[in-house]
Amino acid sequence: MTGTSGFVYSSLYLKYHFHEQHPFNQKRVLLTKELLEAHQVLSDCDLITPRLATEEELLLFHHPDYIEAVKRAGSGEITEERALEYGIGTEDTPAFFQMHEAASYLVGGTLAAVDAVLNDNYTHALNLGGGLHHGFRSRASGFCIYNDSAVAIKYIREHTNLKVLYVDTDAHHGDGVQSAFYDDPNVCTFSIHETGRYLFPGTGGINERGIKEGHGYTFNLPIDAFTQDESFLTLYETAFKEIAAFFKPDIIVTQNGVDAHCLDPLTHLCGTMRIYEEIPRIAHELAHKYCDGKWIAIGGGGYDMWRVIPRAWGQIWNVMKNNEASYGNLPATWKEKWQDQSPVTLPQLWQDLEDIQPSIPRKNEITEKNYQLLQNLLKYTKPIRHLTNVSTKPK
Repeated sequence: MTGTSGFVYSSLYLKYHFHEQHPFNQKRVLLTKELLEAHQVLSDCDLITPRLATEEELLLFHHPDYIEAVKRAGSGEITEERALEYGIGTEDTPAFFQMHEAASYLVGGTLAAVDAVLNDNYTHALNLGGGLHHGFRSRASGFCIYNDSAVAIKYIREHTNLKVLYVDTDAHHGDGVQSAFYDDPNVCTFSIHETGRYLFPGTGGINERGIKEGHGYTFNLPIDAFTQDESFLTLYETAFKEIAAFFKPDIIVTQNGVDAHCLDPLTHLCGTMRIYEEIPRIAHELAHKYCDGKWIAIGGGGYDMWRVIPRAWGQIWNVMKNNEASYGNLPATWKEKWQDQSPVTLPQLWQDLEDIQPSIPRKNEITEKNYQLLQNLLKYTKPIRHLTNVSTKPK
């Protein structure tokens, strides 16, 4: 169950940069790449060079007026009032120099991953610079200018007849991608995220199911704050397998935000590295079961740049490349290079220490609540898959 894998990267990804104090920092992609190189699982022959997405490609999802506004904002040729109409200039998504070009390059990276899988005999492709799932057709949102996932899926549908399953494990709901395909029966979206009662963007309820011909092809699991590994993985694996069996995709696109970790400063979930070993493993398994291995993985959120992101994203590549997660010590050369720049002590191991998770007094209540949520979701796939065959009762 292996295949040829490609890693999309360019130092130009670092130009997608709001300001020094902004939590979204693309240096995390470089840290991950260099960790994998030091671990001797990534070499130059694995690399795929991204390209600049064309305006025609951006128009597959984004409105021309919005693209023009992004261009003008990136050159300082738009009023603050006009920019705000398009979600540009907010605290989350401030304007920066040449933002159109920088954002287009991230989209082009995901399109390069798509082309690699569709045309270049790659089985899997990883673009950690992508995953900007909050971008809407005519509005920037939540650190996201252009929505590379939506553009890429539209691109797949434009050039093939493949049915696409989009799976989003970011702690924040994948609202922009969901909106892009809410009426499309050929694109199924599944997002597992922290409930919107506590966290941006406040959407992603279980009752959001799609409209018109797309009704029944949107799935959301808004899990409770402080959810830990066992409950998260039970819901993710069970729902992913049931949805895949229901939809029978031809290609899988996964958005891999890694902000469900307990060290992440912007969310309230309490996962550890264990979930980031299993998330890509299950995606890999199902891609081979339903899609002849066709799997495109992209980045996303994640705001503990030093301790969490390189290891969590690194495991996606480890699974793609070697069909298994890595264990044991991190490379000493990587830690020696970056420790002086890190404000925190870098981890020693690929895995977390056992005491990293806080004690959650409501753990049993949270687990039971999540379990009931899963049961309600699985009712939507019941015509194909039967609840009586699924063992997901919390222990």
